[in-house]
Amino acid sequence: MVGYIRGMITTITPRQKDLLLFLYRYIKNTGYPPSFEEMKQSLNVVSNQSVIDLLIKLEKAGFIKKNGSAARSIALLPLAYQLLNKSPLAPFLGVTHAGAPIETIEISGEWQMVSSELAQLKENIFLLRICGDSMINAGIDHGDIVLVQSHKEFASGDIVLARIGNNMTTVKRFISEDKPPYLYLKPENPKYKIQLFTDEVIMEGKVISVLKNSYWKPIK
Repeated sequence: MVGYIRGMITTITPRQKDLLLFLYRYIKNTGYPPSFEEMKQSLNVVSNQSVIDLLIKLEKAGFIKKNGSAARSIALLPLAYQLLNKSPLAPFLGVTHAGAPIETIEISGEWQMVSSELAQLKENIFLLRICGDSMINAGIDHGDIVLVQSHKEFASGDIVLARIGNNMTTVKRFISEDKPPYLYLKPENPKYKIQLFTDEVIMEGKVISVLKNSYWKPIK
């Protein structure tokens, strides 16, 4: 079949769309992607290769992304939500600290629906739960869930997810100035000190929204 998605034409077979819809429903209902066995059962096929071939075609068409060979590493991309006319889902990648950096804690089997306009995002999005109070003046409180978009370029003033060393992460406001200390991560709570940039600091994403009272609100 040929689909029309926001000014572009894309081709997807009924079999591919069946699998795409199954992936969406399974993730929405269980919180994680299905196994090969579950996908085989849904399509009434007997071999993993049949499923693999469909997944490869969906990935090449820009509907899904796979990290590694495991079935449960599948993520749906914005194009899939547009085709299915479904609200996007974003995975929890863990807990990060608004305060002193802490080790990221993986949360398995937990996804959350996000607002339909977020389907327009072209880069990967994911959710993190905030631990700490260093960003309260930016409207990000302890226990809040934030939506992060993967980025490679950042502007001064962006609130970012930064990795320090191998496994330590923190959420802060990125500041770039033409005077010392030039580059640093700034907390939005005066009781915390700035985090100077070193070779160990890598910015991995931009915080673009925070969940408040069941509504996604833009970051200040």
